[in-house]
Amino acid sequence: MSRKVVHLTSVHGAYDTRIFHKQCKTLAKNGYQVVLVVPHEQDQQIDDISIRAVPLRTGRLSRMTRTVRDVYLQARKEDAELYHFHDPELIFVGLLLKLHGKKVIYDVHEDVPRQILSKHWIKPWVRLFVAKAVEGVEAIGARWFDGIVTVTTKIAKRFPAEKTWLVQNFPMLEEFALPAEDGSVEKENALAFIGDISMIRGVKQTVEALSRLPESSPVRLKLAGRFAPPELEEEFRSMPGWERVEYLGWLSRDHIRKLLAEVRGGIVPYHPVPNYIDAQPNKLFEYMAAGIPVIASDFPLWREFVAKENCGVLVNPQNVDAIARAIQELLDDPDEAQAMGRRGRSVVEERYNWEAEGRSLTALYQKLLPLLSKEGRDDGK
Repeated sequence: MSRKVVHLTSVHGAYDTRIFHKQCKTLAKNGYQVVLVVPHEQDQQIDDISIRAVPLRTGRLSRMTRTVRDVYLQARKEDAELYHFHDPELIFVGLLLKLHGKKVIYDVHEDVPRQILSKHWIKPWVRLFVAKAVEGVEAIGARWFDGIVTVTTKIAKRFPAEKTWLVQNFPMLEEFALPAEDGSVEKENALAFIGDISMIRGVKQTVEALSRLPESSPVRLKLAGRFAPPELEEEFRSMPGWERVEYLGWLSRDHIRKLLAEVRGGIVPYHPVPNYIDAQPNKLFEYMAAGIPVIASDFPLWREFVAKENCGVLVNPQNVDAIARAIQELLDDPDEAQAMGRRGRSVVEERYNWEAEGRSLTALYQKLLPLLSKEGRDDGK
């Protein structure tokens, strides 16, 4: 017999990769009755997952107040045994649910205190205070919550070891087929950048690097995502390198898969801000899973994934000439670029995939909320 679990988010979309496609689908396949409470246009039933929509609101303040309230009220209506929330602004919602006798999991997607230090919308002199306050609130919540899920080992160290589970954000292998090596799939002379388009993600330096390539070079950048903040789009469009950019906007998972099958490489030129240096970007591993070489920032942790496995090129993300040289390097040696892509895919198949992480998530749920037999007993008893 299934047991009802509810995932909560006030920030992410209904079809978020980690929440919906990875976690909710994995739990549903393993026998749990899964509900996702999320800002969305309407209620839906998809792949045995019930989406419960709360109103979509504009503005950060409205989201952090009215949307949080809406999520809490809908969560109470669901009356589940276990709740799993995905945003730090829902910590107080989690604590309220604990007061009602529910089991609660906090999913820490980012090193939030370090992330706050780079938030453009928070005044610089306020950031340290806000970061310390959030870290304190997380620590208080961690004492009460039944489980903490983190995406990296460094984040995990901030929480009680006995209740913290590492569930890394690695790709789903079935989403990305290894490209054919017989030439039947024509590759474009293009690189892909997928994700939020912001200053600290190195997109400006990448566009500028395109302008420093020889005029005879056919390379283009396929840029997929949303500008953050939106005003950046006008600034980027005025840059000389923009003539080599094909802006695709936000893409669905299916369109991302198709895009990565068409390009010769992927780029992740994040700046060395506190939240990124020790991060494990989902897109980095998706590029590897798609069998394409990566151009990535030269961070110590990322060397373990890129340099050690020889599946791409590491650069100083703030050095425009270094980015331009890396792009040209991939174009000038297509055979080695293809070999890098194969090595990246191979290591994802061996270690960096969601299949293993999904088992870790399911083990946590079985510990906190074992599935019931037909007679109503916990499985295994």
